[in-house]
Amino acid sequence: MLILKLLKNDRGGAFMLALLTLTTLVVPVCNLLVPENSGLHISTYTMTLLGKYLCYALLAISVDLVWGYLGILSLGHGAFFALGGYAMGMYLMRQIGSRGMYGHPLLPDFMVFLNWQELPWFWHGFHWFWFAMLMVVLVPGLLALVFGWLAFRSRVTGVYLSIITQALTYALLLAFFRNEMGFGGNNGLTDFKDLLGFSLQSDATRAGLFIASALALGLGYLSCLYITRSRLGRLCTAIRDQEDRTRFIGYRVEHFKLWIFTFSAIMAGIAGALYFPQVGIINPGEFAPLASIEIVIWVAVGGRATLYGAAAGALMVNYAKSYLTGAMPDAWLFALGAMFVLVTLLLPRGVTGLLRKKEGN
Repeated sequence: MLILKLLKNDRGGAFMLALLTLTTLVVPVCNLLVPENSGLHISTYTMTLLGKYLCYALLAISVDLVWGYLGILSLGHGAFFALGGYAMGMYLMRQIGSRGMYGHPLLPDFMVFLNWQELPWFWHGFHWFWFAMLMVVLVPGLLALVFGWLAFRSRVTGVYLSIITQALTYALLLAFFRNEMGFGGNNGLTDFKDLLGFSLQSDATRAGLFIASALALGLGYLSCLYITRSRLGRLCTAIRDQEDRTRFIGYRVEHFKLWIFTFSAIMAGIAGALYFPQVGIINPGEFAPLASIEIVIWVAVGGRATLYGAAAGALMVNYAKSYLTGAMPDAWLFALGAMFVLVTLLLPRGVTGLLRKKEGN
C-alpha cells in the first residue's frame, strides 16, 4: 500500500519500476533457460552490460537526490562509487587465496609482487562477506559524514562546494595510485574468481548479480521517493530554493544537508559494490574527475529532481557511449560535450521534462 501511495502521482516512476520488474524477470530467464540458437536468447555479455547500466542508474539517482532536491552539485560521487567497489574488491581478492598467480594463501598477488611481508591491518576482516558489506556502507558513509560536517558547518555552498568535492575525488585518485597504500596501485584489484563460493564466470552468478542490481535500483528509487515525498523532502526543496530563509525560520539546515548527503553517498557505494564484480576490475581511474562529471551529465540529460529521469539519463547516455565508442571511438568525448550543451540549451528540464510538460507539470 505504501508503494502504491508513493507512485500515485508518479507516472514516470511507476513506468520505470514496471519496466524494471519485467526486465528482471525476462532477462535472466532468456539467458539461462532459452537455448543459444534461439532468437529469444539473451547473451551473458548483454545481461552483464544491462547489469552495469542498472548500477549506473542507481548512482545517478543518488546524485539527483542531492542535486535535484537539495541543490548540492556534487562532483565527488564517483569517489563514493569507487570506495564501495574497493570494499567489495577487497573481499573478492581475499576469496582467491592460494589460487593466485603466486599461490600465497593470504596475500593478494600484487602484494607478493611488491614484496609485502604481511597483510595490512585494514585488509583484516574482508574475508567475511558481512564485514565487506558493512564496509561498503560505512566507508563512503563516514567519508561523506566527515566531509559534509566540515563543509556544511562552514556554510560552503554553490560552486565552491562543487570544487571541493572535485578536489576530494582527485586527492583520493592520487592516493590510490600509490603502491604503498595497499590497494593495488595503478593496476587496482582484478582476477576475481568467486562470490560467496559461486564462480563469477558462471552465467547463474552473473544472473544473480543482475537481479541484485535491479533490486537495489528499485529499493533505492523507492527510498529516495519516500524521502522526497515526506516532510523532509519538502524541507530539502525549501533549502534548495531559499536556504537563508529556511535557516532564519529556525531549521538547522546543516543537519538536513548532512543527513541527505550521507545517505546519497551510501547509495553510491552500494552501486559500486554491485558494479565491479560484473566488470571484473577496479582501479584508481574510477576516481578520475571526468567520471564524476559524467554522472552529473546523466542527471542533466534525464532531468533533475525527478529521480526516474536521472535513471533514464544514465541508461541513455551509457547506451550512447557503448554505441559511439565502437562506431566512432575518437569522437565520443565530443559527443558527450555536445549532448550536455544541447540538453542545457534546448531541454533545461532534461528529456523527461518533455513528458512532464505534456502532463502539465
